[in-house]
Amino acid sequence: MTARHDHPNRHLYLIRHGLAEPRGPAWPDDQRRPLTERGMARLAKEVRALDALGVVLDAILTSPLVRTRQTAEIVASGFRQRPPVVSLDALAPDGSAAAVVAALEAQAKRRRVALVGHEPGLGELAARLIGAGRAIGFKKGAICRIDVDAFPPLAPGELKWFVTPKMLKRIG
Repeated sequence: MTARHDHPNRHLYLIRHGLAEPRGPAWPDDQRRPLTERGMARLAKEVRALDALGVVLDAILTSPLVRTRQTAEIVASGFRQRPPVVSLDALAPDGSAAAVVAALEAQAKRRRVALVGHEPGLGELAARLIGAGRAIGFKKGAICRIDVDAFPPLAPGELKWFVTPKMLKRIG
């Protein structure tokens, strides 16, 4: 049996936003809550770890909320070939995994795409992508890679790795 090269694997990276300002009176509009200084610094270190792992991105799709957009920009700026950052409403807290999967069709020509989002939606999306029955928990700044056959995936993908912020800090 020969390997098929006409349909190379697609790499999908799911990234939860970094540490953000706490909910409360200082940030009555949850959509505007930004990352903390510590959250930004941690993400910058995580991006160095991604580089050490040989990660390359062709595009970053992000929830439109401030903390996820900031996360996406920090991730993008850490790559020599800066990938475009595109806002995707389906990645917002009220979005659905089905809508995110459908939106991947617009990325069909790309091979390596990152999705920056929120919990519990990101964990539910990861479960759907690998055919798992229950959501995978993402700590703030956690990243996983799921390999799929196409954008959008036609079959369950394979979880290649899942790294916590602590692990990324050690790698970076």
